[in-house]
Amino acid sequence: MKKKLPQLAKHGLVVLGFMLVAVLYFSPVLSNKIIYQSDIAQYIGMSKQHKDFKAETGEESYWTDAAFGGMPTYQLGADYPYHFIKSIDRGLRFLPRPADYLFLYFIGIYILFLTLKIDYRLAILGSLAFGFSTYLIIILGVGHNAKAHAIAYFPVVISGILLLFQKRKILGFITLFLGMSLELVANHFQMTYYLFLLVLVIGIVYLVDAYKKKELKQYFSAIGLMLIPVLLAIGVNSTNILATQEYTKFSTRGDTGLTINPDGRPKASSALSYEYITEYSYGILESFNLFIPRFMGGSSSETLDSSSESYKELIQLGASPTQALGFVENAPTYWGDQTFIGAPAYIGASIIFLFVLALFLVNSKTKKWIIGGVILSLVLSWGGNFAFVTKFFINYVPLYDKFRAVSSIQTLIEFVAPVLGVVGLAAFFSSQKSKKEKEKALYYSAGILGGLALIFILFKNVLFDFSSPRDAQLIQQLGAKFVRALKIDRQDMLVNDALRSLAIVLVAAGILWLYLQEKVKKNLVILGLGILVLVDLIPINRNYVNDDDFVAQVQMKQPFQAQPYDLEIMKDKSHYRVFDLSGSPLNSARASYFHNSIGGYHAAKPGRVQDLFDFHIFEGNQAVLNMLNVKYLIVNTEEGVRIQQNESAFGNAWFAEKVNFVKNANEVIKSLDTVDLARTAIVENKYKQQISKKNYQPQFGDQIELTSYTLNELTYEYKLNSKRLAIFSELYYPKGWQAYLDGEKIDHFAVDYVLRGLELPEGEHQITFKFEPQVISRGNTITLASYGIFILLLAGLFFQRKKRTN
Repeated sequence: MKKKLPQLAKHGLVVLGFMLVAVLYFSPVLSNKIIYQSDIAQYIGMSKQHKDFKAETGEESYWTDAAFGGMPTYQLGADYPYHFIKSIDRGLRFLPRPADYLFLYFIGIYILFLTLKIDYRLAILGSLAFGFSTYLIIILGVGHNAKAHAIAYFPVVISGILLLFQKRKILGFITLFLGMSLELVANHFQMTYYLFLLVLVIGIVYLVDAYKKKELKQYFSAIGLMLIPVLLAIGVNSTNILATQEYTKFSTRGDTGLTINPDGRPKASSALSYEYITEYSYGILESFNLFIPRFMGGSSSETLDSSSESYKELIQLGASPTQALGFVENAPTYWGDQTFIGAPAYIGASIIFLFVLALFLVNSKTKKWIIGGVILSLVLSWGGNFAFVTKFFINYVPLYDKFRAVSSIQTLIEFVAPVLGVVGLAAFFSSQKSKKEKEKALYYSAGILGGLALIFILFKNVLFDFSSPRDAQLIQQLGAKFVRALKIDRQDMLVNDALRSLAIVLVAAGILWLYLQEKVKKNLVILGLGILVLVDLIPINRNYVNDDDFVAQVQMKQPFQAQPYDLEIMKDKSHYRVFDLSGSPLNSARASYFHNSIGGYHAAKPGRVQDLFDFHIFEGNQAVLNMLNVKYLIVNTEEGVRIQQNESAFGNAWFAEKVNFVKNANEVIKSLDTVDLARTAIVENKYKQQISKKNYQPQFGDQIELTSYTLNELTYEYKLNSKRLAIFSELYYPKGWQAYLDGEKIDHFAVDYVLRGLELPEGEHQITFKFEPQVISRGNTITLASYGIFILLLAGLFFQRKKRTN
C-alpha cells in the first residue's frame, strides 16, 4: 500500500516548488542581475538623501530636502520603531526581486485555496494562474512594487474572513490579523481600499445568506470578531497610517485652501479633479482583452516585423529598412480609450474558460461574492466611460476621490477570476454533479467563449473600425495611407489573438471532455490544464517583461550618474536649491538624487508646491524661484545641458519690511507676482495675532545667518537693532516642524503661501527649527499597545478552546 505524504510535508514541497518557479521565471536573478524598474529608479532618487543621512548618523530622518523644496519621508521608505510586522514581511520576501513578489502571489492565493478546501493539486494550478496573470507581471516590470505587494496579500485577508465565517476562530483570528497587518505594511492604500470594497461585497452576500437561514446572530458575532484583528492590524501599523493620513492633508490629495484654478475658474471640490481621477479609464469594449490579449492592439508600443503592413507602407514612403523596422518595433497599435497602456490586462483564455464553466457548476456564496466583485470591479474600471456610477462613487463613497487611475481596480478581477475558475474545476471533479450536468456546462462554456471568439474573427470589420484617437496626429505626420496600413495590423492582431484564445478554449474543453469519457485520469487532466495555463500566460507576459529588462545591479542601485554640471553644483557646500529644467521637473527624481531640488517624482506631491508650479513657476515667475532659494538652474542649451547660477536668490533667510495681510489662500497665491517678495511678506489674516505690526524699519547691522544644517534641524544666528519679521526659505509644515528661540518654543506661521515666518525680538539670539513629528511617538504607543492586546486576546481564545475540550 502506498504511503501518503504528511500534509505539512506536502505543503512544504509546494512552497519549495513555488520558490523554484519564481526564481526560474526571473532567471537572470541567478546571474546577480536585477530588473530595471523605472518607478523604483525614481524612488531611489527621491529616498537617497534621507537614507544617506541614516547611514552617516544612525538617525532616522522623517524629512528630506531633496524634493519639492522639502517633504516628509513617510512615503519614501521611512522606518518606524516597533514595526515588527514589517520584519515578518521582509522575511517572507527573501528571494531576489522581483521573484520575491511572484513567490508572494503564489503563497497568498494558495492559502486561500486551502481555506476553500480545494485539493492542493488544483490549488497549485490556481496559484500559477493568479501569479502569472499578465497585469501582475507587468506591474513588476515597471516597478509598481507597493501595488504588487498589496495585491499579494489580498488572498490572506480574505482567508482570515472566510475562516471566521467558518467558525474556525483561532486560525481565522491569527490569519486575518497577519493578513491585514501585512496588507497595510505594503503601504498601497488604493489597493487596500479596493480590497475593502470586495470585503463589503462578501459581507453583503453572507448577510443575505444569514438572513435567509435565520442565522443573523451568528453572522454579527463573526463580524464582531473580525473587527478585532482588523483594528489590531491597523494598530500595529498605526505609525505609518497616522503619518500618511497627516501628510495627505498637505499633499495634492488634500485641500490646500485654494478654490480657484490658475485660469481663475473654480476648482473642483473633490480632493482630485474628476478628469485626473478618470484619466486612465478602461474602455468598455476594451474589457474583452481579459479574454483576447491584443483585442485592442495590445500596448501603446507593440513590436511588429517586416511582414507588417505598417512596415511595407513606411518603405513605400521612402524610409530605409532600418528606419522602418525601428518604427514598427514600437508601433502605436493600441486603439483603446486610455492615454497610455503598458500591456493588456490579460487573465488568460484558459482561466476565463474555467471561470465560465464555474458559473454553470457552482452555486455557493463563493460564486456570488466573486461575481459581485467582478461586476463592481469592471464597472468602476470604466471610469469616465461609465460616468454616472463613477461620479456617484466620487461624490458619495468616502475616500473614493482620493485615488486616480480607476482602471487599476481590475486587480480584483485578476484576483477572483482564478479563484472561481478553480472552484468550478473542483466542482467538475466532484461526484455531487452528474455527468450530464458536467457535459452541459462544458458544452455551454465552450460554445459561449468559442462563439464569441468566432464573432470577433468573422465580423471584425462590421463591429470595429480599428481607429484610435491618436490617429489624427499620425495622419499629419505620415499620411492617411500609413494609418490605413496600421489599421490592418490592428485587425490582424485581433484575429490572431482571437484564434489563439479560441484554440486554448477548445483544448481546455477537450481535456475535460476526455476526462468525462474516462479517457484520461484526474491527475493527467490537472497536469494538462496546468501546462495549458502556463503556455497561455507566459508567452504573453514575456512580450512585455523578459530577460532584456534585467541589468547589472549597479544600474538600479545607482540609477543616475553625476554629470559635469552636477559635479560643478556640488562644489558649492552652502544650503541652496536646484531647479532642473532639462527634463520634466515634476516627474523626475534625477536632480533629487544629487541636490536639494524643487522638483521630484511622487504620486502625492506637497499640494502647495504643486500650486506654486501651476500658478507661477511654469509661468516663469523668477521671484518665486528666488524665495525658494533656487541658486542653480539646470537648463538645455544649444551646446547641451548647462547650469545657470541665479544671483538673485534670496538666501536661507531674510527680513521683510512690509506685511500684506490677505483673507485666504487664493489672495496669497495671486499676490506672489504683484509685490516685491524680497521686501514684502504676504500673510493670511488667520496669522495676524502672531505679527505685531505691518511695517518694519530696516537698520544698519541687522543680519541673520544659517549656521547649522541637517535634515531635521536648522540653526540660525541673528542680530537685530529692533523687532523684525524674518522669512525662512523652508517649507511651512506645522505637523512636525517646531521653532525655538534660544531654546524656548515659539510659534511660527506660513508666509508667501509655502514658507515659514517669525517675528523676532531685537538683540542677538539663536533660532532653531527641529522636525519633531508627534505623530511618530503617538503611533509608536498605539503600535506597542496593539501587539500586547493581540497576544492577550489570542491567549484568551486558546484558553477558551481548551476549557471547552476538557
